Amino acid sequence: MSCTSSAIHPHSAANAVELRIMATTDLHMHVLGYDYFADRPSDRLGLSRVAALIARARRTARNCLLFDNGDGLQGSPMGDYLAESDGIGPNRPHPAIAAMNALHYDAATLGNHDFSFGLGFLRRALEAAAFPVVSTNLRPLRPLPVQSHVLLERQFHDAQGRPQRLRIGVLGFLPPQTIAWEPRLKSEIAVEDILPAARTGIRALRDQGAHLVVALAHSGIGALAPAPMMENAATALAALPGIDVVIAGHTHRLFPSPDHPQGPGIDALRGTLAGKPAVMPGFWGSHLGLVDLRLLPTDDGWRIAGFACRAEPVGTEDDDPAVTGPALAVHRRTLRHFRRRIGRTERPLNSYFSLIGQDSGLRLVTMAQRWHVRHALRGTRWQDLPILSAAAPFRAGGRGGPQHYTDVPAGRLTLRNIADLYLFPNRICAIRLTGAELREWLERSAGLFLRIEPGRPDQPLIDPEFPSYNFDVIDGLGWQIDLSRPPRYAPDGRLAHGDSHRIGALTHRGRPVAPDQPFILVTNSYRLSDCGLFAPVAAGRPVLLDGALRTREVLRRYVARRRVLAPDPQMGWSFRPLPGASVLFETGPAAARHLDGLSARAEPAGMGPDGFLRLRLHL
Repeated sequence: MSCTSSAIHPHSAANAVELRIMATTDLHMHVLGYDYFADRPSDRLGLSRVAALIARARRTARNCLLFDNGDGLQGSPMGDYLAESDGIGPNRPHPAIAAMNALHYDAATLGNHDFSFGLGFLRRALEAAAFPVVSTNLRPLRPLPVQSHVLLERQFHDAQGRPQRLRIGVLGFLPPQTIAWEPRLKSEIAVEDILPAARTGIRALRDQGAHLVVALAHSGIGALAPAPMMENAATALAALPGIDVVIAGHTHRLFPSPDHPQGPGIDALRGTLAGKPAVMPGFWGSHLGLVDLRLLPTDDGWRIAGFACRAEPVGTEDDDPAVTGPALAVHRRTLRHFRRRIGRTERPLNSYFSLIGQDSGLRLVTMAQRWHVRHALRGTRWQDLPILSAAAPFRAGGRGGPQHYTDVPAGRLTLRNIADLYLFPNRICAIRLTGAELREWLERSAGLFLRIEPGRPDQPLIDPEFPSYNFDVIDGLGWQIDLSRPPRYAPDGRLAHGDSHRIGALTHRGRPVAPDQPFILVTNSYRLSDCGLFAPVAAGRPVLLDGALRTREVLRRYVARRRVLAPDPQMGWSFRPLPGASVLFETGPAAARHLDGLSARAEPAGMGPDGFLRLRLHL
């Protein structure tokens, strides 16, 4: 199908078909409008609130299709509880699938995190789906209720109300790195390169007479130029002849949006990738993606004569009972489970200042990791090597907004707090590194910060393109970060300034770290994959521990054993002094309650336009 215009005009051919495509992505088991980490309802998220937007969109458009773009089954305490209790089966459909059935989804694809609980769990969840699940670059080695492509035959109505039969082809894609992130799947599935799989799928759908091809791409918006095994391939995918509409996801961004970076083939205001209509509707049920198409018949099919794309945010809509009904019983069991007390903290655990070196909760995670590995390696030839522990803050603002922070008050610790401190189902691992390799690890983390000019006031500190989950700190070391130097590595891991080194004064127990000095670094299974920011440092290094225990379970055991904790919030690093320079650091508004305990020299500098509290730090 060809695309000839980007505007929908009020005067159109009488036989034009107006088609509205709706999409959700990266729901991460936020079926209900409930913030499990804060243990309270939320009007900012949840499929139950998106449902109101879906209903309104259907009321205002004659012809509609509804798709989901993957990563729906993992990511909230409800999802974890279901997987741990194995609480789904033939007579107990997965609440996310039941909700999508109730909302009459037309098709869905899979994301990498849908595999986090294993193929057996995924298979049982998908067996209850009343809609087709499509994954074009997935090759399951055993039967899975997934199709490589789907042709939807739908009867729509044109401007005069006459029926028009259209064939809508649907392709679905997940990152080819999925097996690297979940290596136990190697014997069960293969995941192919997105672009070659797409070409094969396009040919199959066109041979079946597809009038329109929609790509459900659980993949971020990246480079226009194709490259092998692209993780963020949505732009290059859109450029393929035969793709008409792209639903993007995976990176938890909004598109179209004035805040989204522009680039070759990327028009973040118009909402196009390689000139094709595209949308990425946030995450956790924060938005509904909408692509309105005007289709005109041609001698050989239909063409797109106009389109409009937007991502509509949820608001104060009521929860839809069709969604909440199937989930309420599991929701209540989840709350009972995660409210169980397992220990006590003498200090508040919050991530408001994690990106400037102070986070008691992150310190608790690194302590638990080190404790576990020390016991696991006892009696081995590695037991006398110094053990360091790396972790990153998962909830530290950024794209998640000014409420997206861990905030556990001093007092009782529950399983809910443990889930808040460690979101992802990573396994705990340990590798052997040298001092030089550790320095490179920290150089990659230091890409979080923008370059700062000495003597200039109020410069922005954080690079918004750098996600906080990649900001690893290494407990057991001390170091300084020289912000006057440009970052050695870009957020995507590319060597940006090969002659720049930000990390200085690297010490262990007060002594300088030698380049060839051996250490054990505790990290997680995601860091050991052959992709991602830290892959070049971790790849090929000796793996001393790659166990089955997930980091969150290790954290739970550590807290239960210690019972009462008071972790030091200082993470061992600081900025190198830059006389006369100050920076603006954005954090959650609730951080104002904790400024007295902040060791850095900081002062409030008002509220930012996105609802973040600005702090002025004097370097």
